Amino acid sequence: MACSASACQSNCYKTQQEEEEAVKDNNNSNSFAANISSSNSGLCLKCKANQPISSNSDGGDDARFCIDCFRGNLFGKFRFAVTSNAMIAPTDNVLVAFSGGPSSRVALQFVHEMHSKAQKNFDACRDRSLPVFGVGVAFVDESSVYSVPSNETDKVIGDVRLIVENLAPPSKELYIVPIESVYSSDSGDGRERLKKLTDAVGDATGREDLLLHLRMLALQKVASQNGYNRLLLGSCVSRIACHVISATVKGQGYSLPADVQYVDARWEIPVVLPLRDCLAKELTMLCRLDGLKTVELIRSPCTGINGLVSSFVTLLQEENPSRECTIMRTAGKLIPFHFNKIEEIDDSNVLLATRRRQKRYNLKPNESFSSESFCFICNSPLSRSDLLSLKNLESHKTSSVCCSSCQFQILPQDPSSVNELYTLLPEQLFARAKHENLDHYSALREQIQDCLLSEGEDET
Repeated sequence: MACSASACQSNCYKTQQEEEEAVKDNNNSNSFAANISSSNSGLCLKCKANQPISSNSDGGDDARFCIDCFRGNLFGKFRFAVTSNAMIAPTDNVLVAFSGGPSSRVALQFVHEMHSKAQKNFDACRDRSLPVFGVGVAFVDESSVYSVPSNETDKVIGDVRLIVENLAPPSKELYIVPIESVYSSDSGDGRERLKKLTDAVGDATGREDLLLHLRMLALQKVASQNGYNRLLLGSCVSRIACHVISATVKGQGYSLPADVQYVDARWEIPVVLPLRDCLAKELTMLCRLDGLKTVELIRSPCTGINGLVSSFVTLLQEENPSRECTIMRTAGKLIPFHFNKIEEIDDSNVLLATRRRQKRYNLKPNESFSSESFCFICNSPLSRSDLLSLKNLESHKTSSVCCSSCQFQILPQDPSSVNELYTLLPEQLFARAKHENLDHYSALREQIQDCLLSEGEDET
């Protein structure tokens, strides 16, 4: 047992763990002192040769690093996330979701640089045994939802094409995906059904969330149809921090761990987030420094819960620049689900170092967090309380696969209106609501049988 005297320096009875912590604290103190010394000299914290980008005292990387080190630091975060979580293997085909904003623009640029380097290594290799992963770009056109004039839509799409075409070889296929393509019918009928569907959702927050789910559905559809096996999003710390707060407010705490990990393989095409450790401010600055062109989309401002949370997090970030990172680190401690990882690679085409990194950093999910049922609208894993909250599993089988957030914010309260909304859903969602989880009903009822009341029992 260690000595309890705070002033004692004799290290008497210190355990090995306490000694390791003491060494770590000492190293951190020395590192902090070195950082202070470097910052006082007005030089870059890393190379100690160039001037920092700015002289702000808000603790951001722009005040600590020069341009080259700042960019290298961001790319290092991206590359570490990709390699340690096996996001991209040489045999993969990656579809980059490009919205035109700074985050997705940086994601596209970094993937392009990795792609170019892999191609150069392939060309330089004599036997050319190591394949090069494929890259495609998808842009979701939501003009039919926001009633954007056709000339402005054409300009935005033209800018997106120009950005992708100006990337150095190898060339990348660009897919312009109208959001109404989630319907199997022609675009005119799909646009009309989508308009009726959004009008049927009275809650502003529910309407925004529904469009978000439809956007993911459109990306999954184009990725599946064109042979891609990875969907890469540009979600960064700032956006995920807003989602953490808003999901908590909406009562989605159970499914929240699924949304904040590097990998989300609950979808047909696994979703990866390589910019999960980067701030929106840093990504915007990199676009400005490197001259990366972005596209400003014309959308209605967020209202309801999403708009309030966004304003709240922005205010927190202004008061303390580390707030978003604190929210992200706190949410990152939640136990992930079994689908929050890429299956371990057993492929000779993948470098041994990559396979070792994946085995080292792969998440160790709690098997009790394995979910067999998902919300048919947002695809969130359902908790047992979601199932118990349903009063009649047999007469409301469609509702039994809907999470509480979608049930209260998207589905109408009137039962007759619910049936009408089901007819307006895309075929994939409607089929999922009717058939996907029907095989699980008997098993689910057996699991919660002890918690259900019989017809003759009183709730009290």
